Amino acid sequence: MTTALEKPPDLRGPDVTAVFAELFDAHARQLRGYLAGRVGESAADDLVADTFLVALRRRHSYDPEQAPIKGWLYGIATNLVREHVRKEARGRRAGLRAVGRPEPDHGAFVADRVDAERASRVIARALTELRDEDRDALLLTSWAGLTPAEVAEALGEPASTVRSRLHRVRTRLQALLTEENR
Repeated sequence: MTTALEKPPDLRGPDVTAVFAELFDAHARQLRGYLAGRVGESAADDLVADTFLVALRRRHSYDPEQAPIKGWLYGIATNLVREHVRKEARGRRAGLRAVGRPEPDHGAFVADRVDAERASRVIARALTELRDEDRDALLLTSWAGLTPAEVAEALGEPASTVRSRLHRVRTRLQALLTEENR
């Protein structure tokens, strides 16, 4: 039997259950790792399930000639991450307002998730200052292992835009690390 990784899957065919089972087996573990890095272990499993549920519901919009399925799935997952983070932030703000405490910004929340040595703290600080689009492109390549072409498909942007964005972000991070080591 041909696996989901060898040829574009037929998401419109009569055996969609088997196709999605193959897709899940081929991509869920790596997708979960990416999501756990973005939103934490506790939310990652739910977001993986949601990613495949959205993919199943939107299967007719997938065009295998446009890009590999992996980019499409990571695009769905990235949009779900954004929605999840917005919901969490709204909930935190509402809770803080209820007890009369000031609201933290989203950048501080992202930085608090990163727990590592000095270089990681510098990178975490830089990540909080990045625009969402820049952060998504960087994390999709570094954490999820997507190519710039796959990131472009996931984010619905031209590959040249993603490559430029990645170059700019990596140059900035390198400058920050160099400055920190002085």
